[in-house]
Amino acid sequence: MSYTPPLERMRFVIEQVLDAPASWRAMPDFAEVDADLAREVLEQAGRFAQDVIAPLNGPADLQGCTWQSGGAVKTPDGFPAAWRAFVEGGWPALPCAPEDGGQGLPQLLNAALFEMLVGANHAWTMYPGLLHGACEAIRHHAVPALRERYLPRVVSGEWLATMNLTEPQAGSDLGLSRTRCEPVDAAAPVANGAAVTVTGQKIFISGGDQDMTDNIVHLVLARLPGASDGTKGLTLVLVPKILPDGRRNGAWCDGIEKKMGIKGSATAQMRFEQAEGWILGEPNAGLAAMFLMMNSARLHVGMQGLGHLEAATRIASAYAQERLQLRAPSRPAGIDAAAARGPDPIAWHPAMRRILLDLQARTEGARVIAYWTALLLDEAEHHPDAAVRAQRHDLVALLTPVVKAFLTHLGHHGANEALGVLGGHGYVHDWGIEQHVRDSRIALIYEGTNEIQAIDLLMRKVLDRPGRLALLLEVLRDEAGTLDTQAGTAADGDPAGLARWAALLRDEAATLERATATLQRERAARPDLPFLVADDYLHALGHTLLAWAWARLLRASLGDLDAARRQRLQALCAHGRDWLLPASRWRWTRIESGVPELAWPGL
Repeated sequence: MSYTPPLERMRFVIEQVLDAPASWRAMPDFAEVDADLAREVLEQAGRFAQDVIAPLNGPADLQGCTWQSGGAVKTPDGFPAAWRAFVEGGWPALPCAPEDGGQGLPQLLNAALFEMLVGANHAWTMYPGLLHGACEAIRHHAVPALRERYLPRVVSGEWLATMNLTEPQAGSDLGLSRTRCEPVDAAAPVANGAAVTVTGQKIFISGGDQDMTDNIVHLVLARLPGASDGTKGLTLVLVPKILPDGRRNGAWCDGIEKKMGIKGSATAQMRFEQAEGWILGEPNAGLAAMFLMMNSARLHVGMQGLGHLEAATRIASAYAQERLQLRAPSRPAGIDAAAARGPDPIAWHPAMRRILLDLQARTEGARVIAYWTALLLDEAEHHPDAAVRAQRHDLVALLTPVVKAFLTHLGHHGANEALGVLGGHGYVHDWGIEQHVRDSRIALIYEGTNEIQAIDLLMRKVLDRPGRLALLLEVLRDEAGTLDTQAGTAADGDPAGLARWAALLRDEAATLERATATLQRERAARPDLPFLVADDYLHALGHTLLAWAWARLLRASLGDLDAARRQRLQALCAHGRDWLLPASRWRWTRIESGVPELAWPGL
């Protein structure tokens, strides 16, 4: 199955829409990163995605992983060799700190890398998906001896890492976890770096075992003796598959799941049987330490949604241009109706044309949202001004659940719509679209289901922290002001409709502010109300962000010397405004008008 990376459109967002090189110049850590370097990174990453892992995608889906007696897992043919090529290219170390052996490049470029990796081969990309989060957890929480032993090998990709949270009785409710950890020396203080043994069972562990690296660094949530119930009694433990003295540790894969999608990714049932390890971070504060992995993972999951949306849209668009069926009721300008008497490409038919425009507009807008969030993350971590870092941190915290949930929703449902463009051909394996539908579905579930992301957004990030929403409202209104200014100085009378876009963004900001105030006012009398409408709130906010993204794309397109790209972007932005935004207004209406109590489904 082929994959073509959208390098030109990625560069346009990075250079023209977000002006990331200017942001990098303001951060000493990225002083040497410019547009030319970014382009080279994107081109090399696109070549790896297209030439190395994309050809493995379809065959790996059919072959899957194999669990062997003794707990060993064999990944699909070609996966280990592809991993060696990835490591030799230095890709695992891309965003990691230079002092840890990393390249110290921006998270924005890492996000672009993962968009391409997922679009080419989601299952293979699951293996490195947790590496950066594991690096951050070890870097910030490990005692020096552990950090020196494990961090360089994880940064380089010599060893892969896992995140062990879920248990059979404890899915999203980690407070129900039963896995235990016991101090090796009962007389010594229980502290960061203390040796412990871990016993318990974990499920749904991506890459719990594999044949791509010689060792695996498991990060495991467990409970110390006497620890309190709930999440406040959890401790994070580093448990290697192979111990420093070469012994096989008591971390066993008891089986792998037979799944709907990402079949080349080994989703393991893990058994820890007196497995030796060391406390990572403060005892009983493991969830806070683990969140360094989880937040990074949520941003990567958002990129999974974008990767599938881009790849599926490209397949559907190419097919629709070539597939001849029936006569379209109207034809593009310049087509001689008398000369073209045969069937027309289905892309000319209104129903298919609308689907393709929907997909393309969402893809372009989603990329701006995702890349902007990654750029904000770079500024939150590296900007020399502490006030800027704090502000960007608040924006990233607000945007992360939206990126994770909204983009994965767009990715899965977009792939499903793209499948329909291919008709019966979309339902068979050869075209690759049905695999995108299956593979993309898991992204709505793991790293916190999208429903949990919506609740986290509305309750913790908005209602409990109103200052964060104020920052986003300022972004929307600032963009509206910029659009008005450019409309007022346009010598040709504002043919792009910048003033109309400015008014739209102000209306979106006012609606967002008003709906939030309604929920803030009503939550005391109806505590369940925010939980009932959290999903509506997240999706409505997602569309508001799309409106902002389309406005940014439109504004950037005005200076684009490429006439074809300029025309395409302006048409897609207008389509999003006229067709997609109105379809989302019912969510704001439902929030503001109030919703009735829900009946119990068992009655």
